[in-house]
Amino acid sequence: MSERLIRLVRIINLVQSSPGIKSKELAERCETTERTIYRDLEMLSAARVPIVSDGYGKGNRFVGNFSLYPLDWTDEEAVAFGMLPNILDPISHLVPPDFYPAYEKVMATHQKEKKDLQDVLQKMVSIIQMGTPAFQEQQQNFLSPVIQAILNSRTIEVVYHTQSRDVTTSRSLDPYYLIPRDHRFYLIAYCHEKQKVLTFRLSRFLEVTQTDRTFEKQEFNLKDYFTHTWSIIQGTDKIHFKVLFSENIARYIKEEELFVKPKLTEREDGSLLFEVTLNHDREFLQWIMQYGTDAEILEPIEYRNKMKATLESWIQMYQKKL
Repeated sequence: MSERLIRLVRIINLVQSSPGIKSKELAERCETTERTIYRDLEMLSAARVPIVSDGYGKGNRFVGNFSLYPLDWTDEEAVAFGMLPNILDPISHLVPPDFYPAYEKVMATHQKEKKDLQDVLQKMVSIIQMGTPAFQEQQQNFLSPVIQAILNSRTIEVVYHTQSRDVTTSRSLDPYYLIPRDHRFYLIAYCHEKQKVLTFRLSRFLEVTQTDRTFEKQEFNLKDYFTHTWSIIQGTDKIHFKVLFSENIARYIKEEELFVKPKLTEREDGSLLFEVTLNHDREFLQWIMQYGTDAEILEPIEYRNKMKATLESWIQMYQKKL
């Protein structure tokens, strides 16, 4: 975050907490010059943050009901503010009598915000229905603690089980994003053990513990991360598929909500040519197969032959007598 961005946010906080604060005091509090403050105020005005000055020497204030969300403290800020009465205790005789009621109101607001956030998370989690892996009769839902860790930028310690290899590992993760795919949730996170960003299936978490360690997202772009990825499985190939969809389903294909951007070409007979470049084939082939004879792979030729071999093996399987 740039110095100027940090200063702009601080100016908003100062104007909200001290309506009528003068530009000279803003400069002192932000450790800069009044000229710089005037330029910052012009930038905030251009960004439609309604700060106005009531005239020379009368300070700055917000117009209307504009404000930052009430407190939005970090845990560290809340702890620091909570220590204030103990710090002031030696000079309590100098503290105005109205300070302590005001302090209690601020702390009450903070606790209410925390409770409201917890309530929102619990309600959100309760309306999101997740499937249960077939190999597990009961499974704990870790959606809520993972969302909290993402919002608070907290590292989590997890126990992760990969059923296909029957391997259980412990990992430290910086959670970035939750991605819904095919009735499942996947977590995009920086893995400290592997020292890179990876994708984890949420239903494979056996334990999740939020730590006190905070993190900052590395230079990471979710769109770039999923470039040429059909759904969630990522590979290293560059496979250019051409698929011809019949006129019976062409309009449905155009309405599909996809994670990649295909090239679509309508043909005179109503059919649709679908072209896309992917780094992995499995999920795409599974998607194609649901359309049966209304979807024909044209290229690459090896995938056309692979589909033909698959269909022939199906025929042989179903021709067997039970």
